[in-house]
Amino acid sequence: MAANPATPEGIKMARSSSRRSLLLVFVVIVACGFLGALFGQRVGFSDPAADTDVRSSLKTFANVYNIVDQNYAEKVDPDKAIYNGAIPAMLRVLDPHSNFFDPKQFAALREEQSGKYYGVGMQVGPRNNKIIVVAPFAGAPAYRAGIRSGDIIAAVDGKSTDNMTTSQVADLLKGPKGTPVHITILREGTPKPLEFVVIRDEIPRYSVDVHFLIRPGIGYIHVSGFQETTDQEVRQALDDMGNLKGLILDLRGNPGGLLNEAVGMSDMFLKKGQVIVSHHGRNSAEKIYRAAHGNGGKDYPIVVLVNRGTASAAEIVSGALQDHDRALIAGEVTFGKGLVQTVFPLSQNTGLALTTAKYYTPSGRLIQRDYNGISLYDYYYNRDAEENGTDNNPNREVKLTDSGRTVMGGGGITPDVKLPNIKSNHFQDMLLIKYAFFNFAQHYGVEHKINKDWQVDDNVMQQFRTFLTDQKIPYTEQDIADNLAWLKASIKTEVFTNEFGEQAGLQVSAEADPNVQKALDLLPQAKQLTETAQKIIAERNSSHLAKD
Repeated sequence: MAANPATPEGIKMARSSSRRSLLLVFVVIVACGFLGALFGQRVGFSDPAADTDVRSSLKTFANVYNIVDQNYAEKVDPDKAIYNGAIPAMLRVLDPHSNFFDPKQFAALREEQSGKYYGVGMQVGPRNNKIIVVAPFAGAPAYRAGIRSGDIIAAVDGKSTDNMTTSQVADLLKGPKGTPVHITILREGTPKPLEFVVIRDEIPRYSVDVHFLIRPGIGYIHVSGFQETTDQEVRQALDDMGNLKGLILDLRGNPGGLLNEAVGMSDMFLKKGQVIVSHHGRNSAEKIYRAAHGNGGKDYPIVVLVNRGTASAAEIVSGALQDHDRALIAGEVTFGKGLVQTVFPLSQNTGLALTTAKYYTPSGRLIQRDYNGISLYDYYYNRDAEENGTDNNPNREVKLTDSGRTVMGGGGITPDVKLPNIKSNHFQDMLLIKYAFFNFAQHYGVEHKINKDWQVDDNVMQQFRTFLTDQKIPYTEQDIADNLAWLKASIKTEVFTNEFGEQAGLQVSAEADPNVQKALDLLPQAKQLTETAQKIIAERNSSHLAKD
């Protein structure tokens, strides 16, 4: 007969729980108490009643854990209960972005922020139920060894990759600098497996994944995130492209990252002394970040491309350039992530990312979107109101740019020019699901020599039709006609990635992107925006001087 936890017998039974479980709960309580004391000193907690409430809550938590530990239908894993359950659940009720990182997640966070790791240097992914090399990084050990895009990774150090996930294979390829890893490769057109012994090295993770002159004097830069090297990478990309007459800055899908890198990047486009961003919170005095160097008079027009995946540090850049009328923002309403997380390292190689402040653009706009009364799923994935242009929240802030243009706050960065998200159709989805372009590029590359002038002509399209038929992928001539431009761009992108590397494929993709082409068309409007703002500000300053 099961003991009732409320009876003395039940209490006695609870007291006999495993020492490790009790020790873990004790450590958590002590840690919470320590953090409470730490934050209490900083925010000036002095209410004895509040301290009593905290102690009472922690005691209740310990009692609940004991009951669960002793009476749950299966044996309770303390690490899972605390690190995957109690702590993350506590943070989730605060806001969507405060988070707890277990040792593996914390190590990945540090790696991502540093912009480098140790491995062989290649992007891997699933294709045709196998793990393949999407692209080796130029100059990395895998590239120097002769591993190519499209190679199938059959084994790593003798371990078959069958039934492995992409992350599992990637973990096997990583390791200390200078250590060897044995990679078994299957390659189309080669009858036997190829064996490579690659020496691991430091691999940089570039946040500027592609930059080039898309037209004479017009630069294009895509920034995928904000890491420790982003500022330097953007500066180098601008230098590489020379004397620019205009710039397309693509921040679509950029989830953000390090604040100081966003500040450094914004500094390159603004005037010295202009505000870039500020933040403050309950326990954080207001801190204002300004352009320390400025753009040196380089006032060429800028169009910034954004979408609903543009977040955090990327929104700081977008908001700063918009508020100072320095760039025309085009695309979708951005994500709306304006909470500052401070990362606190904890014991056992874990970490706590805790929201400590909020970001505000130069005009005073709050970037953060409202998350009250919204499920975590809806917060991240259900953005129908913004997407359909029906977000009529009456509580959104109204602010003004330097020239007096109206901008909205409290819900991400609203673009100056809305560009619809390009959605795929059923035929396109089917080809992508079946890896039609990837497989065709592998097949085509074995039998043809590709140079940088190669184009998808009628002959290539006919070979693609034959390939679809051989692969039993259904299509009609109407499908081909309705999607011809997209088909040609997709084929060329995959062929160039296979032959010349990931950056070459990304450049082809950007050149064919309809919204990039629209951004080019918007450059005259961006130029007019900047010139008009400069005129209005000059007249305003002149008027103030006259009054003085």
